[in-house]
Amino acid sequence: MTYLDLLFIPVTVIYFLVVTTLFMYGLNFLYLSYHAWKKRDALESEPPKNLESFPFVTIQLPIYNELYVAERLIESAAALDYPRGRFEIQVLDDSTDETVALVARIVDRIQAQGIDIHHLHRAERHGYKAGALADGLKTAKGEFIAIFDADFVPNPDFLKRLLPYFDADNIAFVQARWGHLNGSYSLLTFLQSLSLDAHFAVEQLARSQLGLWFNFNGTAGVWRKTAIVDSGGWKAETLTEDLDLSYRAYLRGWRARYAGEVEAPSELPVSFTAFRRQQHRWAHGGFDCAVRYIPLIWKSDASLAQKIQASLHLTGYMIHLLLFLCVFLYPLVVAISVRYPGLISLFGLAVLFNFTALVPIALVAVAQKSLHKRWFAILPYMVTLAALGAGLMLNTLRAALQVWAGRRGAFERTPKYGITARAQKWESRRYYVNVDWLVIFEILLALLNVGTVWLAIQNSNWLIALYAVIFAAGLFFNSGLTILQAIQRRFPRGPLADSP
Repeated sequence: MTYLDLLFIPVTVIYFLVVTTLFMYGLNFLYLSYHAWKKRDALESEPPKNLESFPFVTIQLPIYNELYVAERLIESAAALDYPRGRFEIQVLDDSTDETVALVARIVDRIQAQGIDIHHLHRAERHGYKAGALADGLKTAKGEFIAIFDADFVPNPDFLKRLLPYFDADNIAFVQARWGHLNGSYSLLTFLQSLSLDAHFAVEQLARSQLGLWFNFNGTAGVWRKTAIVDSGGWKAETLTEDLDLSYRAYLRGWRARYAGEVEAPSELPVSFTAFRRQQHRWAHGGFDCAVRYIPLIWKSDASLAQKIQASLHLTGYMIHLLLFLCVFLYPLVVAISVRYPGLISLFGLAVLFNFTALVPIALVAVAQKSLHKRWFAILPYMVTLAALGAGLMLNTLRAALQVWAGRRGAFERTPKYGITARAQKWESRRYYVNVDWLVIFEILLALLNVGTVWLAIQNSNWLIALYAVIFAAGLFFNSGLTILQAIQRRFPRGPLADSP
């Protein structure tokens, strides 16, 4: 009896469990895509009604060392088309560098224009972003709280278009759709724009239209102050305070609305190390919230559909972990298929199930078409986008292991450089996130996938060869771009400036 005989049963069972779970996630993506396409007109609809009165709004701008974008953010908030006597601005500044002095000058200038704006600087960054929002809420005068992160530039009509959605007393928050100031800056920002469009034009739209639970995205939205307080307030217990508060609000009986036709432009990360950090934080927070709230969700009075969809939503990053398992299962599946030829058809059926791992591409196509973009032109980038996601599997695995080990981790914000045009350079600007040692393991894992490609081709298992190629390409792309940007930063070409 060989080791393959010993591994036959456990590998077969695990493999079918993995691909069946992937199939379940894939079918759900198709379900959401179908309903988002049916409801795509909601991305162009008008608000439920025009504002008949102007409730007082507190605009919170949480920032931390944002030398390059602080001025742009504060000025856009001050330029909102809303009666001056009916809003205030809180600049929640946790900065430890020259941003503090810069913000103070900007706030003084805007105060001189008769706008109610406050510079709230904390000496200690307790609770990170959640702590800053909570501290600001203590003195907030608004019935509603609008929140914008430092990378956003809200349009002047933002408040007038979102506030009408609070047409019932049990609406906790209204979320707008993110736009992109620099989606065409590089391949990385373009792929991010495709992914975010899929999230906002498909997932958020479909969930909201179907009466399912969807989350506040941390920025470009408005909360009812009483809903925040009733749900327990902002907490720094997870790295995704927005997701955490959203689900606590739902469990308290609150509802939410999605204003997909209102676009809030934002700057996408141009640094791959910064993008990694962002994805790690989102994955860590998602897993943490899943552990905390899925048991409570299934004990709640929510409908069965809401419970199922909330569970799939909170565990969305599980797909990366399943793909990681596939990396090690594929060579074993090929080897076992060779030893037991009669299983080829059975394993082939399971591999067909794996096609649903590529179903998220359908979200992208539906999103681009719904947003009246040239969806056909982006088809060549679909596999690249799939590879980018697969290449994050180790990044996500580390986040999952940290949650499993009970490590909360520090909230590390994503650096912004004020980059909106291709001619701009960012390599010499501060706040650079250093290269992660994880790239070494990504390269090794990519090489393992190259071996799987060779093994699969030798045995004419073309589907596994295809998946292994995508995995290898993604891991090489992610690690290679990380290293390349580090080299470009170490040896810059041309004049570079470090000024806001």
